[in-house]
Amino acid sequence: MDDRHAGFGWYELLTTDMAAAQAFYGNLLGWNARDTGTSRFNYRVFAVGKEPVCGLMDLPVEGRKLGAAPRWVGYVAVDDLGGAMHRLRELGGAVYVPPTDTNIGRIAIVADSQRATLALAQGLRYRPQPPEPNEPGRVGWHELLAANSKTAFTFYRDLFGWQGAESQAGVIESYQPLSAGGRVIGGIFDKLPIVPIPFWLYYFNVPDISTATELVKACGGRVIQGPIELPNVGWVAWCVDPQGAMFALQAVANKGGVERLNAAELGWSAEWGGFASRGRLVAKTAPPSKSGN
Repeated sequence: MDDRHAGFGWYELLTTDMAAAQAFYGNLLGWNARDTGTSRFNYRVFAVGKEPVCGLMDLPVEGRKLGAAPRWVGYVAVDDLGGAMHRLRELGGAVYVPPTDTNIGRIAIVADSQRATLALAQGLRYRPQPPEPNEPGRVGWHELLAANSKTAFTFYRDLFGWQGAESQAGVIESYQPLSAGGRVIGGIFDKLPIVPIPFWLYYFNVPDISTATELVKACGGRVIQGPIELPNVGWVAWCVDPQGAMFALQAVANKGGVERLNAAELGWSAEWGGFASRGRLVAKTAPPSKSGN
């Protein structure tokens, strides 16, 4: 199976407090929320204006009992879910939730060959138009922190037909930009050993990084690294929401005069203060090294 049209088409936040999460992201990203749930299933859709962008749901009790923490999940839209599942298993991936009919389409929760989790969906009910560059409130970048970036790239290339894109100057050698359907959508790089497992990180566009990071803190979240200026990218910051889900912000503008660090000084460090993957805030630690390891 090689679905050349496959790309991220939907996102969901699984959380332990839907009302608090709705207020947090509404204040931070300007989203409005619409209740689309039923008597048996609580679900809300976040939108930018009238454009649906992602979903919000309770983290299932069964998952909590198994240690699952709040997190963002990205859905890759495919034409043939059965074929994609078969190919995923052939490539060494795992299936956590088998194909299931839901309120957003027929979905499956899976992991790649290095156990980074994501979701697959066929017949998505919500399929937002690809965002314009830097469009506020939309996911502007998808980043995989992999155990081995080269083999991870091969997995996604063989499963979805994703291609490599040209690397920009100033980024580390292991950073591999990704292209889906002719659009550059994100990148893959090697995580540091301190990060327990590979995972996908989603970057939301904001107009100004300084204003956004101050809002994160004012609304009860944490900024665990940044704001940092990256060459040919703009400003980025890594954050954790009040319930413990990790996300990132990116912006062209920074009116706050935050310290500038180049990519060599940053070293794309994955050792964020107080954070250990899986969307879980575990302890306060020293600031990340800027030595470029």
